[in-house]
Amino acid sequence: MSHRLLVSLSMLVTAALLGYLYSDSLVFLFNRWIGNEDYSHGVLVPVVSLFLAWQARHRIAAAGIESSWWGLAVVSVGLLLYGVGELATLFVVHHISLWIVIVGLVIGAIGIRAAREIMFPLGYLLIAIPLPNFLYAGLSSKLQLWSSALGVGCLQLIGVTAFLEGNVIDLGPVQLQVVEACSGIRYLFPLSALALLCAYLFKDRMWKRVVLVLSAIPISIFVNGFRIGMIGALVEWTGQGAAEGFSHLFEGAVLFMVSLGLLVVEMWLLAKIRPETTGAFDERGLRCEASVKTLEGGGLQPPTSNRLFPGSAYFCSVAVLVPVAFASTLLVEREEIVPSRAMFIDFPKQIDGWAGTSMALEKQYIDTLRFDDYLLVEFRSDKGQSATFYAAYYQSQRKGQSVHSPQSCLPGGGWEILSMTGVDVPARNGMGRPLHINRAVIQKDHQKQVVWYWFKQRDRILSNEYLVKFYLLWDAVSRGRTDGALIRMSSVVGPGDTETMVDQRLGQLVSAVEPELNRYVPD
Repeated sequence: MSHRLLVSLSMLVTAALLGYLYSDSLVFLFNRWIGNEDYSHGVLVPVVSLFLAWQARHRIAAAGIESSWWGLAVVSVGLLLYGVGELATLFVVHHISLWIVIVGLVIGAIGIRAAREIMFPLGYLLIAIPLPNFLYAGLSSKLQLWSSALGVGCLQLIGVTAFLEGNVIDLGPVQLQVVEACSGIRYLFPLSALALLCAYLFKDRMWKRVVLVLSAIPISIFVNGFRIGMIGALVEWTGQGAAEGFSHLFEGAVLFMVSLGLLVVEMWLLAKIRPETTGAFDERGLRCEASVKTLEGGGLQPPTSNRLFPGSAYFCSVAVLVPVAFASTLLVEREEIVPSRAMFIDFPKQIDGWAGTSMALEKQYIDTLRFDDYLLVEFRSDKGQSATFYAAYYQSQRKGQSVHSPQSCLPGGGWEILSMTGVDVPARNGMGRPLHINRAVIQKDHQKQVVWYWFKQRDRILSNEYLVKFYLLWDAVSRGRTDGALIRMSSVVGPGDTETMVDQRLGQLVSAVEPELNRYVPD
């Protein structure tokens, strides 16, 4: 068998093993790329990385191709992280695990010295990984606020009367809500990817490259703020249609091209500032005196198939994938301890002066949340006060089927999170430890609500989403359990109400409901 055929066969086997091992994660990743415009640039990132690595093939040959056992160590770290991601139900951990395994296989095949020559193409793959929902929601919320403020500033600058309340721009007869889709993330992610690529190809000093990459953040924010201001001005002058349909999308596309143009102009200006005139540079713009010496006396020859032949370290790294692939099947199909519990349908509707009416979630939400049991009740007190109680129970939390934080879900429903704090609820009758839970104030149009929520994970009451994931991993290993629930209560801030009054209302409902929960969400 020829070396070229053996190399091709080994690459095919490696791809098949990785495809099997990370199949769920790759499907999730691809669906995000094609189904979410914020990550649409991700489809092109692997193609660009492969092209840049191919361009570096001569430098790889010059560095010397030598199989390294460090690759096996890196692959092992990546596979360990794979197990963590499987138990912690985090796709992002699986994606990082896959990237580490790929880096390890590259090191195992060509060695550390040669792998340094494609350090950027390998690292560039990371920008295609979607953020976890709780990080995305936090970033989107901040960008919404900044973009809204800039938009109002632009309107006031041109003489249009506008006021900002949260993320709602009040133009008088018309109110514009800056929703999550207009936060500017749709500019930030692809523009950052382009800025990184431009910085890599920019043949100048390192500080200029750093400035170029960092500038993608303010450029995307300012351009998005200008876009919001422009839409507000067009709505003021021509009507509501300027904020909807094709014209809305067209404005966004044009202004993204403006962002890209600003990036190019910035590169041109940076090139004029103390341009580098001494020293040799390689095709990446980095100093390469050592590389020049390597080429003296014969030039650089492209790598031959013999020199690209993977060594034993690479094949051992691939071999490790085989038992892990089999073990992954056992991990996915593992049996967990499922405690006995009462169904939410039997949850009492008359509790301490509160009378409840059950409600049903729409099918689209049930399909998205993928819980095993849920409860949605509208409670009304004997004083006429109302509050909504929602609980979603998961008997086994795995990738794609785990507790969804309101911090991630609420912005998608058009609600703006005005504030997010913690609150301590005293235990009933003063016995036991107080509950530390999350408190959010949300708004959509002119409706405001106060939301309290926490996570009941086995025998723990948690408010921190990072701790939820940590204990999910810990209890999966130590106790064989991953069951848990999200508990959420909300109430509208009505006419004549204050947030303090609503907090007292929710506190009374929590005190009434919380003692009943253990039957339905067992410790």
